[in-house]
Amino acid sequence: MTYEMIIDVGREGERIALLKDKKLVELHQENTSSKKFLVGELYLGTVKKIMPGLNAAFVDIGHEKDAFLHYHDLGPYIKSWLKITNETMNGQRTDGDLSQFVLEPETVKTGKINQILKRNQQILVQIAKEPISSKGPRLTTEISIAGRYFILVPFYDTVNVSKKVSTFDERKRLKNLGNSLKTPKLGLICRTAAEEKGGQDLHQDILELQNKWNDIFLKLPAASPRDRVLGESQKSFTILRDLLSYDFSNITINQKLLFEDMKSHLSSIDKKLVKVLKYYSGKEDIFSTYGIDKQIKSSFGKTVSCAGGAYLIIEHTEALHSIDVNSGSKHAKSANQEENALATNLDAAREIARQLRLRDMGGIVVIDFIDLRTPSFKRQLFNTLRDAMEDDKAKHTILPMSKFGLIQITRQRVRPEMSIKTAEQCPTCAGTGSIVSSVMIIDNIENHLNHLMTTATYKKITIVTNPYLAAYLTQGLPSMRTKWYLKYKKWINIKSDIKYGMLAYSFFDINNEPIDMEIP
Repeated sequence: MTYEMIIDVGREGERIALLKDKKLVELHQENTSSKKFLVGELYLGTVKKIMPGLNAAFVDIGHEKDAFLHYHDLGPYIKSWLKITNETMNGQRTDGDLSQFVLEPETVKTGKINQILKRNQQILVQIAKEPISSKGPRLTTEISIAGRYFILVPFYDTVNVSKKVSTFDERKRLKNLGNSLKTPKLGLICRTAAEEKGGQDLHQDILELQNKWNDIFLKLPAASPRDRVLGESQKSFTILRDLLSYDFSNITINQKLLFEDMKSHLSSIDKKLVKVLKYYSGKEDIFSTYGIDKQIKSSFGKTVSCAGGAYLIIEHTEALHSIDVNSGSKHAKSANQEENALATNLDAAREIARQLRLRDMGGIVVIDFIDLRTPSFKRQLFNTLRDAMEDDKAKHTILPMSKFGLIQITRQRVRPEMSIKTAEQCPTCAGTGSIVSSVMIIDNIENHLNHLMTTATYKKITIVTNPYLAAYLTQGLPSMRTKWYLKYKKWINIKSDIKYGMLAYSFFDINNEPIDMEIP
């Protein structure tokens, strides 16, 4: 099993593709120019409404919709958190040292939010769920700061170890190390990635977490309502932080600046990891070069193909996601109908596990598999689906097959579902159903080109079009491009792109920015 990460940095932000054995399993898109309200970020919010009936409050953190904070998300140490926040904003505290801090009494689970918070009160909150659909972010005041090997939990004084660390000796070792390295009233949760790691690496991670904790108290006094006090690192760094325990064979980046930052980041973790880092300098789109664009087009949409000819129908409602499994053109390998149904279901189960992770589908998922009557076959299908979802970081629960042949899954929803339109508007007719006469296409290009060369002041122009049209413009004696050179005394670059329709074309300037082709 090998993992690869391909990072495409463009004008609008980053696209990050995670591949497992050359197959796309995660896709992330990050718009660097906008405020995203990512899970884990801390904001200084203002309580706008107290809702006693819901036992919750709405908090303004800068999103168009007020964020939701329920009483149960306040945590037992909310009074201590409010106290330390006020001390910091009033200048009484300049760092996160809690050794002398006296904790306030814990809140009870049956309490009321109007006993803790009041309208217009400023409060430091953390994003628990990103904005989804028409809902604003979900908040918590049980603050936690994630690192590579540990999660720092303020006001707690214990060290806990991930349940995935199975051996007793390793759990004991990690707990002892955590207790020896932690500071008072700053608890630690030891992550799976810490398994078999040396004391120096673990100590360095704890120091970085403590530095982040102290940064809160440096920024908070100068913060204004709606300000982000502690942000998550770049998405690519966050993914690596959570997944670098896997066997990465390749991390490829198409931007030099991010490449150097990533190189420095990996060197600080383990210098051996730097060898998997590669800089992509090719002219072709990096996602096209690695076949990711093709996988995206085939993996999203209502109908998704599985191995062997079977396919899935994926539909979404407000309440749940439904997935229907169809055998399609899958050839029977056995004369036994039940065995053939099982084989199809097993292929579908593996693809469903990938789809849930790839699309980041959360909430309730109902899967209608092909009917199975044999109990052992049902158990085999359940186990296959469970094993296929083992790598999924989102919390999930899978129920055994019901009497109606349905399997139900609940999957943690913390961010909007990844949705990509796979049906494209016709680039030639722009969805109108009619196109310019093919005999006029060269005249249209020449009219646009004449305008750009004589009226505008472009030093260099590139025409991008379909390979067939590009060949027509560049071949022959003399070619159309040669004629243009003789006419305008400037060389016109012509590039082919299979994404363009037969009669579609675009103009680009010297900075590879698209040129408006509207002639006044």
